[in-house]
Amino acid sequence: MSTFVHLVADYGPADPAFSEVVHRLTAADPTMTVQSTEVQPFSTVATGFWLAQLGVHNPSFDDLLIYSNTAPRTTESTPERADTGGPLCYLELDNGVPVVAVDAGYNLSFIADHATTFREVELPADTGQFRSRDLFPRRVAEIANGNRSSLGAERSLADVPAPPESVVCHVDGYGNVKTSIRTSAFDPGRDTVVVELNGESREVVVRDAVSAVPEGALAVVPGSAGGGDPYQELFLRGGSAAAAFGQPEPGDELAVRA
Repeated sequence: MSTFVHLVADYGPADPAFSEVVHRLTAADPTMTVQSTEVQPFSTVATGFWLAQLGVHNPSFDDLLIYSNTAPRTTESTPERADTGGPLCYLELDNGVPVVAVDAGYNLSFIADHATTFREVELPADTGQFRSRDLFPRRVAEIANGNRSSLGAERSLADVPAPPESVVCHVDGYGNVKTSIRTSAFDPGRDTVVVELNGESREVVVRDAVSAVPEGALAVVPGSAGGGDPYQELFLRGGSAAAAFGQPEPGDELAVRA
């Protein structure tokens, strides 16, 4: 059985950790194809955003599994209780796509409304320091090949936090700033607004499409992510919106004022 695993993780730009995880996944299943998407270190907002974009807003296909390992260790470690990070969980989306991801921060927030199954993945009692390399790939390969014997207790989707309402989710290679503001919730009632982000305040034009933004103008437009109700995006025709706002990062809050 050939499987396609899309890996979303925060190991860092060109970090060999991606190579090690791909190596372990392939060792567990030599027929597996792995595609990697990296997000900023510790950014559960960016992780959740991409889990939804890949699992919900892009077409599903047979043998696709999305695997994420962004696991910021936010609880203080002590000699009595090692900090092992959030639990590894299994979700099945309403389009049939399986997701294996660490439940931490906003990792699951953007897909929770589309999940029909939410269970913890059981791991050995002693997971070790490098569980993302030594244990997780084995479980992912098992699940991708239909072995659900590691699925444990049901978890409540009500415990997953809602997505943040007005933050940066991703900055693409062109400097476009993708936000968590849905187009359906964005109605400024005017052609220009002031956006405050990352300590910067800029007047931007409001447009319905990128094609309607004049050269050199900074705009807020429905972006390329989010499916039928796209997220609003900051866009600078002929330049970088991210540079105009001092290079914001995922999780940074923004305010839009009339």
